[in-house]
Amino acid sequence: MRWMALCVSLVFALLGCERSTEADSGPKQGSSTVKPAPKSSKEPIRSLPQVDTSALDEFSESIWIDMVNELLSPCGEPVSVARCIAESRKCKKCVPAARYVARLVDDGYSRDEVREVYRVRYGEDTKVEKLTVRDSPLRGSPMAPVTIYEFSDFQCPHCKMAAPQLKKIVEESNGKVKLVFKQYPLPAHPKAREAAKASIAAHKQGKFWEMHDLLFENQNRLSTANLNDYAKQIGLDVKRFKADMASKETETKIEADVAEGRAAGVDSTPSIYVNDRRFVFAPDQLSPYVREELDQ
Repeated sequence: MRWMALCVSLVFALLGCERSTEADSGPKQGSSTVKPAPKSSKEPIRSLPQVDTSALDEFSESIWIDMVNELLSPCGEPVSVARCIAESRKCKKCVPAARYVARLVDDGYSRDEVREVYRVRYGEDTKVEKLTVRDSPLRGSPMAPVTIYEFSDFQCPHCKMAAPQLKKIVEESNGKVKLVFKQYPLPAHPKAREAAKASIAAHKQGKFWEMHDLLFENQNRLSTANLNDYAKQIGLDVKRFKADMASKETETKIEADVAEGRAAGVDSTPSIYVNDRRFVFAPDQLSPYVREELDQ
């Protein structure tokens, strides 16, 4: 079943909802792999008490040993992840990184795949700059140490599937995770932009998440009349709601989010970033990833 889970994860991460052709002009991730640790005359470290590898069979454990002795410390030191831990280096990311590698190997990832997704998470060239909270809707504590950015489209079925999972992660984090919602209506979804405007208008009256949930719940009913009904349903001032939907400021907010997404390399929805790193797996794998972030 591991290979099946891997295939599903990669398909979801690479495609998501319909690809936005507008994003093609944005920056692309490089294909280079993460730099290996320098060769050492010392024997490879075969076990780390801080990392539970009991779930790995003999073959998988051999891959894990190779990887943690090859991959560099996430803090940029010229030592392997394994040696970083064994020598009690100051980098607090090494133990979670070794656990991350163990989880990837247990899920059936090959050596090359582990190298690539490790690079996305820890490489010097893959950190996403300039993601901002701005005036975006936020779920959770503003002071939470882990930030999830979601670029979403209200007409995208994959976004609808991801929404309750993201909400659950924030609610179960005890104030340690926050979710920042970014508008990214795809041109292929004719009603997505109006739905985005409705959510922004609701946000101006402090009811974004109520509207967010209704829009996804009624994804096939996003006509103008429906949107007005949802505004009434959650207790908005409907006259103000309509005016805000039609305002230039609302349109500007959408364009700002889309521009931010393009700059970050968004090419599908939902596109998720965790602490300024692209999350390249299906949303159902987000919980263990976030736990590793919290362990750092």
